[in-house]
Amino acid sequence: MTLPASSVLQPESFTRLILACPFGAPKSSRMFCAFQKAPVRPVLLPERFTRLCLACPFGDPCWAAKDSLPNGRSYLLYRLLNLSLHSKGSQDITQDVFKGTIVLMQIYQPTISANGVIRPTNIEINLDRLSENYYAIARTVAPAGVMVILKANAYGHGLVPVARHMVSLGAAYLGVAYLEEGIMLREAGIEAPILVLGGIIGNQVPLFLQHNLALTASSIEKLQQINRNAQQMGVMAKVHLKIDTGMERIGVHYYSAATLLEAALDCSHTEVEGIFSHFANADSADLRSARTQLARFNEVLSFYEQRRILRPTIRHMANSGAILQLPESHFDMVRAGILLYGVYPSAEVPHSIIVRPALTWKSRVVYFKVVLPDHPVSYGSTWQSDEMTRVVTIPVGYGDGYFRRMSDNAEVIIRGKRYPVVGRICMDQLMVNIGWESAYNNDEVILLGEDGKSGVSITCEEMAEWAGTIPYEVLTNINTRVPRLYYVSS
Repeated sequence: MTLPASSVLQPESFTRLILACPFGAPKSSRMFCAFQKAPVRPVLLPERFTRLCLACPFGDPCWAAKDSLPNGRSYLLYRLLNLSLHSKGSQDITQDVFKGTIVLMQIYQPTISANGVIRPTNIEINLDRLSENYYAIARTVAPAGVMVILKANAYGHGLVPVARHMVSLGAAYLGVAYLEEGIMLREAGIEAPILVLGGIIGNQVPLFLQHNLALTASSIEKLQQINRNAQQMGVMAKVHLKIDTGMERIGVHYYSAATLLEAALDCSHTEVEGIFSHFANADSADLRSARTQLARFNEVLSFYEQRRILRPTIRHMANSGAILQLPESHFDMVRAGILLYGVYPSAEVPHSIIVRPALTWKSRVVYFKVVLPDHPVSYGSTWQSDEMTRVVTIPVGYGDGYFRRMSDNAEVIIRGKRYPVVGRICMDQLMVNIGWESAYNNDEVILLGEDGKSGVSITCEEMAEWAGTIPYEVLTNINTRVPRLYYVSS
C-alpha cells in the first residue's frame, strides 16, 4: 500500500523505529547498519531496499512513494499499517520485521557509507584511550563522582557511542548542553542520569519531564514553570540550581541566590537534586578569579547549614581546568569535558592528570600531479612555487570543519613526514606540497592525531594555533558528514 503524496500524518502518534542508525536503537526497534566497524554487527544495507511506501509527516510530496532510500543516511521511522519492503532479488529480507506504512524524518547524522564503502576522510576514536582518561580522572577526584560532558556531539567524538561507552565504565552522570541531545540519548536507550546544562524555555519543560532529564533551574520563574508542569503531569521533576558566581551567563547571582533556594523549598513537585556553578578562569595560571568564584559558591551553600536543612545531594563546580588544579572545588561531582577526550583545556594548566587524545582525523591521497613554476594553486592564487614541485589533493575541506583560515599554514602527515597545505583550502578538498618526495593515490594522510607507524603527530593545540582558535573549537567543528570509526586498541 502506497499513501498518496497529499497524505499528511502526525508523527507523534506513531511508533518510533530507527533505520540506518550506526550505533543501535531503542530496545523495541530493529537496527539496519552500513557501518562495518559498529559495535553491533551490521544487518542490512539501506541501499538494498528497493520498494518502500512513504508519506511525509509534513505534507511534502517529494517524500511520498519513493522507490528507494537515499544512500547512507539515518532516519527516524514512524509506523502505521501495511508496509511492504523487499530486497533486490527474490528473497524477502524483511519478513515479519515491519508491518505498517512508514513515515521518514531525516535526522542529522553522518553519511557513513555508500554501498558499504567508508568515506576516505574519517575519524577514528580509540575507546581504550577514552577509558584510560576516564579512569585517570575518576581516581584523582575520588570520592567525588564524574559527570561525563557530552555536549557538541561529545566534543566531536560522537554523542551516542561515547555515552554508551562511558556508561559501561560506570560514569555516575551524563551532561549535555541542549534538550535535543538528552532526548537523543534517551531514544538510543541510555538510562543513566542526564543533566541538561543549558538554559530552557517554557514549552520545553514537558519534554524534559517525559524523557526523565534533569533540568537546570536558573531563576525563580523557571523553577516555578518546572514545578507547575510537573504538577500537571503528575511527576516529580529533578533540577539542579544554577548559581552565577562570576560567569555572567545563566544562573541567579550569588548575592541573591537565597531567594532561589528559598523558592525551591516550596516546590511540591520538584526535587532539587543538585546545585552548581561554573568557573570562568579555572584554566588560567592565575587562579585568583577562580578562588573568588569558589568562595562565593561556598557562601551560597552555607544557606543550608544556617537553616539546618539538608543540602542537595550533588554539589558541582569543577570543569576540566578545576579538575587539574583546584581540588577544593571537586565537591560531590566534577564535570569532565575536554580533558576526558585527552586534550588539556589550556597551555597554562599543569598536567597533573595524564591523558591522551582519543581522536585521529585521517584522509587519503586522491590525486597526484606535477605543478610547474609560477602556476598558482587553488582559489585566489595565493600560493605558487618558484620551481617544479609535486602536489597531492586530499578530499577534505572547510565543509568538514577543516578551517579555511589554516590555508598556507597547516600541515599534514603523509608516509611519516609532515608537509605543508598550500593554496586556499576548498570546501571539500585541499592541496599539499610534497616537493620531490613520493606519494601515491590512496596513501593515508593524518590531519589531526598521531601516525601510528612513525610516531609523528599533529596536536589539537597545533591545529588551534594555525586556525587562530582554541582546541575546543577544533574538536567540535568537525562536521558530522565525517564518519566516526570506533575501535579498541587492545
